[in-house]
Amino acid sequence: MIRFNLNGQSVSIDADPDMPLLWALREDLELTGTKFGCGAALCGACTVHLDGKAIRSCSTPLSLVEGKHVTTIEAVSAERVGAAVQAAWVAHDVPQCGYCQSGQIMSAVALLAQKPKPTDADIDSAMSGNICRCGTYNQIRAAIKDAATTLSGGAR
Repeated sequence: MIRFNLNGQSVSIDADPDMPLLWALREDLELTGTKFGCGAALCGACTVHLDGKAIRSCSTPLSLVEGKHVTTIEAVSAERVGAAVQAAWVAHDVPQCGYCQSGQIMSAVALLAQKPKPTDADIDSAMSGNICRCGTYNQIRAAIKDAATTLSGGAR
């Protein structure tokens, strides 16, 4: 039995400790906002937060989350940074197909939680592992900057 905090709630899961967290989230816990993309931690579609840090859930064994806090896209807006990022995503009409967007948002939230006023280089570094086949990178960058401005009390 593996126990951890998921989106603010204690959960227990009776599963193979080597199972990727992604599959536990999607199949066992029925949280389907976290997407399967490549299965090799290369595309970022499966990004979630583990104790506040962005990780790839497709390559994280369930055993590594024992006793830790996992946040998925379903709960990211409960925090101030997550709400600001999601609002900026909507304001900048970032999603096209939308498939990668939960991972993009999770990476952006982790960035802004760590660096409230990121430089372009900070954004490039934090978002480099997230692939968007629709090519909305300019909108993503603008949304991150807009969220940072909002969070710092500036006007949009």
